[in-house]
Amino acid sequence: MSAYLLSIDQGTSSSRAIVFDEQGEVVALRQKELALITPQDGWVEQDPHDILKDTLWTLRGVVQDLKGEASRIAAAGITNQRETTILWDRKTGEPVYNAIVWQDRRTADLCAALRQTGVEGAIARKTGLLLDPYFSATKIKWIFDHVEGVSERAAAGEIAFGTVDSFLLWHLTGGRVHATDATNASRTMLYNIQDKKWDNDLLDMFGVPPLIMPTILDNISDFGQIEARTLGQECPIYGVAGDQQAALIGQGCLSPGMVKATYGTGCFVLMNTGAEARLSTNRMLTTVAYQVGGVTTYALEGSIFNAGTAVQFLRDNLGFFQNAAESEALAASVPDAGGVYFVPAFTGLGAPHWQPGARGVISGLARDTRKAHIARAALEAQGYQTRDLLSAMEADCGFAAPVIRADGGLVGNALVRQMIADLMQKPLDVPKVRECTAWGAACLAGVGAGVFKNLEETAARRVAAHIHEPRMSAQEAQRLYEGWQWAVARSLVGV
Repeated sequence: MSAYLLSIDQGTSSSRAIVFDEQGEVVALRQKELALITPQDGWVEQDPHDILKDTLWTLRGVVQDLKGEASRIAAAGITNQRETTILWDRKTGEPVYNAIVWQDRRTADLCAALRQTGVEGAIARKTGLLLDPYFSATKIKWIFDHVEGVSERAAAGEIAFGTVDSFLLWHLTGGRVHATDATNASRTMLYNIQDKKWDNDLLDMFGVPPLIMPTILDNISDFGQIEARTLGQECPIYGVAGDQQAALIGQGCLSPGMVKATYGTGCFVLMNTGAEARLSTNRMLTTVAYQVGGVTTYALEGSIFNAGTAVQFLRDNLGFFQNAAESEALAASVPDAGGVYFVPAFTGLGAPHWQPGARGVISGLARDTRKAHIARAALEAQGYQTRDLLSAMEADCGFAAPVIRADGGLVGNALVRQMIADLMQKPLDVPKVRECTAWGAACLAGVGAGVFKNLEETAARRVAAHIHEPRMSAQEAQRLYEGWQWAVARSLVGV
């Protein structure tokens, strides 16, 4: 019998466990939505207890769904929402504060103050990142500064830090493993992507004791065993990667110049740049794409903080429809957005603007504007935001990406797919295996378990389900994009 691979996919919106066969077909899937906590404007948190509890529920659920075939699981992989920061007690595993989510902007003032000291250039050279609340370092410092006693306990070695992967690893292995992988480490703003280790100067800058940091491993490594009490049997964890890097692997983007775009809560575009860590001159991020056998492959990344949240906003805040899937029919009921632009900067603007103080804008409203025009503008925003990112990446690299490999919940919408292709003026390729992020983690685990020879074998199996060619003229796409740039400028008024 062929092997199964278990993927733990802990995202911002939900926790999922998926069992794949060797062809990437889903054998079993359990999912549980995860609530966001927003105590103040710009603050975004989650309850770590819920992250763990929901993950365990999904794991036990897929084992139950396998109906006695759980023994076919060769290995597990973990993929996770990145940058989200958790500190916990090393003895009890009890979190000292809620998880501060990657979208959280509470440390914007701290970042601005540090920027005034002239350290951003050094941070960028070491980490490939910009000085922004997005990353873990300032979140750790905020907890130290605002939760009584944590800083002192951390200095005494009583506290552990981790992104969500580390937190789950620690609990799934019964506290035996405190580790992370190179991709998640590269998103903390504490990891030197050139020296491939935690950077002492950066740890000092943010007041972070080295004692709290997890061990950094390759993406394919022995990350310990899921305890038998969770699955009814022990299961080795052989792969870990941040969600966007896992999607890059799941999309088979293993050669320099290949691009993937994931449209979920946010939108994240990664371009494989090979063995070279290219530092951007256009405010893109340089990040670890994956590290296998001690060899690091890098990527340029553009991060959009709000993509699918635009549709959620229309559903939950404005009551445009009851189900997000209804957005497609509503948007398709009009031939265009009628001059309306929707900039979903609910938690600031990410790349290439990096303006945490920006806020959302709906512009171009006229007397005959209807819900359908606004819904269409919310979907079109995905194409405009992608164009912002890819234009900057291509300028950094000096060559044009021939195609975009896309995944995520929003590209289940055929109208969105065509809009992106039109506004980008590039083909959009959506794969048959839709669960690219989870599949990427499964691929890592599969290589570690010997199910696959290498990642190239997994990439060779990729099959396209939809390829959308641009239908709009380049002139019309440019005209619309210029309108988008005007709308973005409105979101920055007062920043």
